[in-house]
Amino acid sequence: MLTWVTSINLYISSFSSIVGGKMIKERFIQILKEADIQVNGSRPWDIQVHDERIYRRIFLHGTLGLGESYMDGWWDCEDLAGCITRLLSIGADQTAPNFPQKLLSFSQKIFNLQNPVKAWRVGKEHYDLGNDLYEAMLDKRLVYTCAYWKDVPVTTAAGLDQAQENKLRLICEKLRLKPGQRVLDIGCGWGSFAKFAAEEYGVSVVGITVSKEQVALGMELCKGLPVELKLMDYRDLPKHYAEGKNGGKFDHIVSIGMFEHVGPKNYQVYMETARKVLKPEGLFLLHTIGGGGADPWLNKYIFPGGYLPRVEEISTAAKFSFIMEDWHNFGAYYDLTLCAWYENFEKAWPQLKASGKYTDRFYRMWRYYLLLCAAAFRVRNTQLWQIVLSPNGVPGGYQSVR
Repeated sequence: MLTWVTSINLYISSFSSIVGGKMIKERFIQILKEADIQVNGSRPWDIQVHDERIYRRIFLHGTLGLGESYMDGWWDCEDLAGCITRLLSIGADQTAPNFPQKLLSFSQKIFNLQNPVKAWRVGKEHYDLGNDLYEAMLDKRLVYTCAYWKDVPVTTAAGLDQAQENKLRLICEKLRLKPGQRVLDIGCGWGSFAKFAAEEYGVSVVGITVSKEQVALGMELCKGLPVELKLMDYRDLPKHYAEGKNGGKFDHIVSIGMFEHVGPKNYQVYMETARKVLKPEGLFLLHTIGGGGADPWLNKYIFPGGYLPRVEEISTAAKFSFIMEDWHNFGAYYDLTLCAWYENFEKAWPQLKASGKYTDRFYRMWRYYLLLCAAAFRVRNTQLWQIVLSPNGVPGGYQSVR
């Protein structure tokens, strides 16, 4: 018996046959024209088509088909970010049929795609890809989140170290860290924040992640500091850090670039969990990409189970556990950050390829990932938020830090 998903795919395939390949191609070229993109044109943002099957593939699979056909070498573009920016600016991802997007959106509403079992998948498939890849691509501190480029004179890879240090310092100042305090880092990565906060502000840090590779390298980088990184799902925090256990509750909590993996079915539990392990007078800084929904290509190849929260989803989940003290949007800086990562990745690619761990198809996938995301932030479809929350409200009010 056919599953309902298979039945839908067969229906779509049959419909595309009725419509005809010529009509599909003409419609696709028309969309490109509206975005001032030509097929086999001479400008950097024009696409070069190598396989005519691309038109039907995009019709059937939408943005998933566009990304997969690029991975398979069916088309190329010199200025890939510029091309995608033009497409997003006219809403081409919404204009063209995008059946996988609709299916993914439906699945996110019905199922918990980030439950305690599935939550570990992103660690294995993305963050455990290889520390050599991330060491080559990121800044010297291995910060895998948006940098803060304010007052950084060089907005290329050359300025990345300073921009990431600016971001870490900004977070510490927003949390009002003081020597001797104890901080929880939910989604600690390779311990970049933990190391910086311990060295610069004299605090101790407990960090948790779902990536084995991050814990292994992170503990090595934080050696000799009051930092402990653990392999743990956030839902298990109250078991280990309730009142009187393992040092008890924390003075402050930070979560930098992890909330994108939580999923809408778990937002309220996430907020309640943070509240349970935070002292009444503490602050919670949530740093997250936002905008709403999930892209089927990114979900399949880069961040399984990923979902970008909407403003109302965060506020609804937080209102029973926290008071919203501050909301800071610097999403435009993520375009600069992603382009800096891409610059580093391109420079390191010969060495990465020579290692034998990464294929040419991986190169195209990773290139598409970085530049697709850069385009989304460039056109401002996607945002970066830093949100400061308090359990009971800051006496006299919270003073914003920028």
